[in-house]
Amino acid sequence: MKTLIYKGAKKQDSYLYVEQEDDFSRVPESLLAALGKIELVMTMELSLEKKLARADVGLVINALQQDGFYLQMSDETEKLALAGKKPDSNPIPRF
Repeated sequence: MKTLIYKGAKKQDSYLYVEQEDDFSRVPESLLAALGKIELVMTMELSLEKKLARADVGLVINALQQDGFYLQMSDETEKLALAGKKPDSNPIPRF
């Protein structure tokens, strides 16, 4: 799967993965605003056989297929908030 990786100017160590060059139609406007000016830093072919340095390639591929983008950031909580997602929580045990 082809992916293009963009770096955000406002958020250090933030990278936005999309499938088509300059196609941010499925990326939330709030996320684009939070990242600021973005610039293309890399194009690569993703496959389950390849490893990524800071992300699980399976999760990246899944996010690209489902959401149309993948956001890589060092702060997981901020990443989920910017992407418009809620963190998974453990259910409260019942006694």
